[in-house]
Amino acid sequence: MWRLKRRWVQLLLKLTVGLVSLWMLALLSRPKTGWDPAYILSYSWLEYTDADGAPERVCNCSAILQGEMDAVEEAKILSITKAFRKSVQVPDEYYINETQDCRKFMIRRKYIPFPLSQEEEEFPLAYSMVVHHKVQNFERLLRAIYAPQNIYCVHVDKKAKPSVFAAISGITSCFPNVFLVSRAVDVVYAAWPRVQADLNCMADLYNSSTKWKYFINLCGQDFPLKTNLEIVRMLHSLRGGNSLESEQIAGGKKWRMSKVHQIIDGKIQGTNERKEPPPFNLPILSGNAYMVVNRGYVRSVLEDKRIQALMEWAKDTYSPDEFIWATIQRISGVPGSTWPNSKYDITDINAIARLVKWQWHEGSQSSLQAVYPECQGSHVRAVCVYGAGDLKWILEQHHLFANKFDTDIEPIAVYCLEKYLRQKALAEIH
Repeated sequence: MWRLKRRWVQLLLKLTVGLVSLWMLALLSRPKTGWDPAYILSYSWLEYTDADGAPERVCNCSAILQGEMDAVEEAKILSITKAFRKSVQVPDEYYINETQDCRKFMIRRKYIPFPLSQEEEEFPLAYSMVVHHKVQNFERLLRAIYAPQNIYCVHVDKKAKPSVFAAISGITSCFPNVFLVSRAVDVVYAAWPRVQADLNCMADLYNSSTKWKYFINLCGQDFPLKTNLEIVRMLHSLRGGNSLESEQIAGGKKWRMSKVHQIIDGKIQGTNERKEPPPFNLPILSGNAYMVVNRGYVRSVLEDKRIQALMEWAKDTYSPDEFIWATIQRISGVPGSTWPNSKYDITDINAIARLVKWQWHEGSQSSLQAVYPECQGSHVRAVCVYGAGDLKWILEQHHLFANKFDTDIEPIAVYCLEKYLRQKALAEIH
């Protein structure tokens, strides 16, 4: 049946492009649900082109993605000019106003309104997105990963500016499968509320009607390195397993869970009170805040009494997001888990969840200590904000997502990456 549908779609693609405008007019009167590939007359309207008017269009993205230094240097020079940096700024009010008419917003921003393949339609994904600022970053991330069969929970920090909340509320209201978390928290860096934000989205996603296969958590400055189809195929290849950093904890980090910590005036502070050992003699593993896990793992997080006890114990530790998921991954009986033995350790480089360049691990290829090449963008809190010169390297990696991207600082990297992914996604359906 699917093959027949594909052949029919391919025949329709050969019809005159003039029919597209008539279809687009009909599209405006359709409900925002019930999209079907059989209605497609052309995919050209979903492509990102120079006609979209983005100021970054003057860059040669093809040359940048191939690592041609002249194009990369031109992008670097352009990125630091005052006029250009001003031209790429998109105020929160733009999204507040544009989302007053959701159908026009979705068409103008070229959101993909139908599953691009049966394979993707039958393998829905669930996303948690924790955001506190930079609405443009968030919206471009959502657009890059959006598919109607997936489901997206968005957690906006309770401290976020009213304009940020209003803009993101407007965006989420335009999609039946994108929603604000039912219970937002006041997120505190390196403290339990950062974990709670994801937990609240996990619960909302798990209790939704969509029977998604895998859960992926993101922040507003992540961006995909793969198309939705590529992500689905990579998750298929896990054969029910999970992929996240989980390794033996370094001695220098053990203080984080040996002393009681408290949130005072919006910041986490240590005390002299010693903590009790973790419950059930669970071995604590080191990791990070980001994961790619199956539905069963999420069910265990929400229902397993051992995990509930572990999370209660972790609430007064420092940066619990950097060990809680890694530890759960090594608990016996958790779907997709692995043994706690060090032979099963997985580093962030080996896991597919997230690619991050830490400043102290950068260096030349000839260096025996370097983990990855030097950042071609800039650094924020010792993390590389990817520039145009990083794109060739990051697209060679196996990770699903990378962090950090910032349209205020390095807009060309985001622009070229999203163009590349959209072109690839549309090419995959022919």
